[in-house]
Amino acid sequence: MKFHIDKKYFYWGMTAFLVFAASICLYYLLFHGANVSGGFHTVVRIAMPILDGFLLAYLLTPILNTVEKKMLIPLCHKYRIELTKKTSKRIRMLSILITVVLVTAVLYGFFAMVIPQLIRSIQSIVFQFPIYINNLSLWSTRLLADNPKFEAIVMDLLNQYSGELTNYLNHNLIPQMNELLKNLSLSFLSFLMQLWNLIIGFVISIYILSSKELFAGQAKKIAYALFETKEANALIANVRFTHRTFSGFIIGKIIDSAIIGVICFAGTSLMGTPYSVLISVIVGITNVIPFFGPYLGAIPSALLILMVDPLQCLYFIIFILVLQQVDGNIIGPKILGDSTGLSGFWVIFSITLFGGMFGILGMIVGVPVFAIFYAAVRSSVNQMLRKKKMPVKTKEYMDVGSIENGDFIPYESEKKAQHAGSESQPRNKLLRPFNQFKTTDKNQMTAQKNNDADVPEKSEEDQR
Repeated sequence: MKFHIDKKYFYWGMTAFLVFAASICLYYLLFHGANVSGGFHTVVRIAMPILDGFLLAYLLTPILNTVEKKMLIPLCHKYRIELTKKTSKRIRMLSILITVVLVTAVLYGFFAMVIPQLIRSIQSIVFQFPIYINNLSLWSTRLLADNPKFEAIVMDLLNQYSGELTNYLNHNLIPQMNELLKNLSLSFLSFLMQLWNLIIGFVISIYILSSKELFAGQAKKIAYALFETKEANALIANVRFTHRTFSGFIIGKIIDSAIIGVICFAGTSLMGTPYSVLISVIVGITNVIPFFGPYLGAIPSALLILMVDPLQCLYFIIFILVLQQVDGNIIGPKILGDSTGLSGFWVIFSITLFGGMFGILGMIVGVPVFAIFYAAVRSSVNQMLRKKKMPVKTKEYMDVGSIENGDFIPYESEKKAQHAGSESQPRNKLLRPFNQFKTTDKNQMTAQKNNDADVPEKSEEDQR
C-alpha cells in the first residue's frame, strides 16, 4: 500500500510549526536579549576579517574596473591581443596588482606628507600649551577689564565651581588614572587586533576581486532558484539600486572631503593660520559626515586657534562658513548630484537617528541606508496607487480634502461647501476626477514601472 501525503495538511503543519518556532524565538529575544546580543557580537568579531575583505573589495572595485576597462583591455585591442580565458585571467591579476600598487602609493604619499606635520603640530601644542593658556588668560583679562559687569559674572562662576573642580581632580580623576592606563592598554591591543583583521581582510579582498563576476553570477543563480522570475528580477534591480546609492554617496563624499581638505589647507596657509595641516585634516575627515560634519571639525579647530591667536580664530570661522557654503551649493552638488534623492529634512532625520544608534559610523552611512529604505517605501506606495488607478505625484494630493466616487474634492472648496451648503455651490465645480491623471501611453506606463522597480523617481514632490 502506497503512503500518500495530503499537501494541504502538510502546509498546515508547516505553518503551525513555523508559527510555534517564531513564538519561541520572539520569547527568547524579549527575555534573553543580552544572550542574543552577545552571540551576535561574537559572530561579528569572528567574521570581522571576512567583512573587512568584502568592504575593501567593494571600495577597490571602481579603481579595478577603471584600470582594466580603460587601460589594459584597450591596450590589448590596440596590439591585437586575443582576449582568451587565459589572457583575461592575466589581465585581471595585472589589474589587481596595479590597483593595489596605486592605492598603496597614494596612501603612503598622503601619510608621509601629513603625519610628520601632524606630529610637529601636536608636539608644538604640548610644549607651548602653558604659553597658550597664559595668552588666553591675558586676552580674557583685557576683555573683562573693559566689561566690569561681565567680569563680575565670570568671577562668581569661577568662585562657585572652582571648589567642585578641585574636589573632582583630587578625589575622582587622580584615583582613576590606573583605570585610564588599563583602558589605554586594552585600546592598543584592540588596535593591533583590528590591524591583523585588516591584513587578513586585504588578502581575502584579493580573492574576491579576482572572481567578482563568478560571485555575482552565483548570487543571481541563487536568486532565480529561490524566487519567481519576476521577484528575482525585482530583487536584482533593488540590489543594483542599493549599490549605486552607496557607491555614489560614499565615494563621492570621500572625493568631496578630500577637495575640501585641500582648499582648507590652501586657505589657512594663505591666512597664516597656525597648525594649518592639522586643522585641514580635521576639517577634511569630519566633512565625510553629512550636514553636521563641518561643524564637528570646525569647533575643536577654532578652539585650538583661539588659544594661539583670537583674531585668527575669527578669520578662521568666517573662512569655514564661506567654505561650507561653497561646498554645499557648488562642490557637493557637482560631485554627489542627487545620489540619495532625499530632501534636507530627511537627511537631518537620518543622520540624527542612525548617529544616535550607531555613533559616528551611523552618521556616515545613515543617509544612504535611509535613502534605500525611503525609496523602497515610495516604490511600494506608488505601485499600490497604480493598482487603484490613482496618480502617484505628491502634488496632486496636497490640496485634497477627500475622494468620493473617484473624484478629488479640494480641501478649501470642501470647507466652503460645508459653510455655504450643498445647494449654494454646484458640486461639479468642486470635483476633480483623478481619471485625468491616467497615462494613456502604454509604453510610458511600462517605462515608468520599470524605472520604479530599478531607480526610484527623484522629483522634488515625491521626496516630501
